[in-house]
Amino acid sequence: MKTTIFALCFLCATAAFGQGYLNGESHPTEFPSHVEHASQQGMAQSQNVMEQSSSFHGQGQRPLWEVQPAARTIPLGDIARAVRKEHAAAKKSTIVWEN
Repeated sequence: MKTTIFALCFLCATAAFGQGYLNGESHPTEFPSHVEHASQQGMAQSQNVMEQSSSFHGQGQRPLWEVQPAARTIPLGDIARAVRKEHAAAKKSTIVWEN
């Protein structure tokens, strides 16, 4: 299995290297020059992103407790007690086999 995986990886690697030299010529890699890469520039003008929105009608902010109802959380201890009761009330086997 390891030999098959190695052969497959070797075949894929040679195919990947071969795609770069299809016509027999080597193509040197050229990196573009970025002259103004780290220069300081002035800030752009501010834009109002809400002026084109037709679905926005309200103003101001509402707290989350007004919009979303409180989530009902059950403590983990209560869940464990309920599971323990279910396990105690579950039907048990009448025959126990021991090897």
